[in-house]
Amino acid sequence: MRDSQFLAGLNAKSIWHPMAHPAEMRSHPPKVIMKGEGVSITDLEGRTVLDAVGGLWNVNLGYSCEPIKKAIAGQLAVLPYYSGFRGTSTGPAIELSDVLCRFFEPEGMTRAFFSSGGSDSVETALRLTRQYWKVRGQLDRTKFIALKKGYHGTHFGGASVNGHANFRRNYEPLLPGCYHIAAPYSYRNPFGETGPRRLAELCASALEDEIAFQGPDTVAAFIMEPVLGAGGVIVPHESFMPLVRRICDSHDVLLIADEVITAFGRTGAWCGSRLWNVKPDMMCIAKAVTSGYFPLGATLLGEKVAAAIESNKDAFGMVGHGYTYSGHPVGCAAGIAALEETQRLKVRENAAARGQELIVALEELKARHALVGDVRAKGLMAALEIVSDRGAKTAAGKETMSRIAEGAYEAGVMIRVSGCNIILSPPLVIAASDVGKIAEALNAGLTAAS
Repeated sequence: MRDSQFLAGLNAKSIWHPMAHPAEMRSHPPKVIMKGEGVSITDLEGRTVLDAVGGLWNVNLGYSCEPIKKAIAGQLAVLPYYSGFRGTSTGPAIELSDVLCRFFEPEGMTRAFFSSGGSDSVETALRLTRQYWKVRGQLDRTKFIALKKGYHGTHFGGASVNGHANFRRNYEPLLPGCYHIAAPYSYRNPFGETGPRRLAELCASALEDEIAFQGPDTVAAFIMEPVLGAGGVIVPHESFMPLVRRICDSHDVLLIADEVITAFGRTGAWCGSRLWNVKPDMMCIAKAVTSGYFPLGATLLGEKVAAAIESNKDAFGMVGHGYTYSGHPVGCAAGIAALEETQRLKVRENAAARGQELIVALEELKARHALVGDVRAKGLMAALEIVSDRGAKTAAGKETMSRIAEGAYEAGVMIRVSGCNIILSPPLVIAASDVGKIAEALNAGLTAAS
């Protein structure tokens, strides 16, 4: 690799970065990360910091998981790639599909369709939903309902069900037939309701109203994150997802759980659906399935959906969808190793324990700093909502957010800014001392911005 001076000179010159304005990246070049070890990363200048972002919600096992690296190297040595399209398969793809269906047996998942990441997995779920209703002979069931503030990737279908205008506006018009209801977001919602249980009831009622307004026989599915991630770690009341499941059942609407972030222990449960004791009809997974060591995603199907498509006798049953890298043998080998380590290291239990410590620390920061308007967390996914006026809930500006992030980085911790939210999603193998370091760095950042 070229030296650091060469890389610094080219930084942001010939690459466009996701979720960023190219001109801003050129004027304020991003940090260049050169090394990862344990739960820390090292930048181009040699500064090592704790990674409280976990890559992008996905490096659950940290950067030194030798079993995954060994599995990748071993698979590269015998079969670096082969297609999973009709007529061929590979051993790792067959094995991982079985591992995943057994892992998510409590959610009723019985089939897996592999892809290259979370956006792919959502797109696949939307397409298979449309196909399901065609094989059922209900051709008018084409509409999707989702939550405002929900995030479902960046493909055209996923962007269409996204509940964030900034992921939609520049690319509209998007997929027709996608509608949104208020999220159970107690800090900001159109009902002026701060009680989580009552808010859950109001949001569920809004879903029922929307289904009735659209016509139940035209609604294909409701898609939701069990805990909303990129929207600011919005944790619904425990009654919300079960209410949604009952409403979907009463109108014969499919429920898609977008578990791209919440699967594999991040919430302190093995998945978000299990956290709320719900069985969805489909699940979208990615990110931690390989702990970020290889791009891999999957759409998991429950028996109702799988049986309808598999029993079809005409062309509507053919899955005319897929990706070159669906079931990539190296990715699947990485996934098998990652899931073995995920269970062996008991990351679910660690996420729950460290998450409790983190929420206490964040609440202390809220009490100390007027900039913190709200704190939300479940397991090791957390957010601080930053405001310039706590009484008016005025969202903090970009300059304030940048000062907090830079102050925290100078204090030894990488955090993520999303709008007026500070997002925390560290590796699930962090120690109690790491939680303390995150809190100290956030305190430094908030102090610098005050």
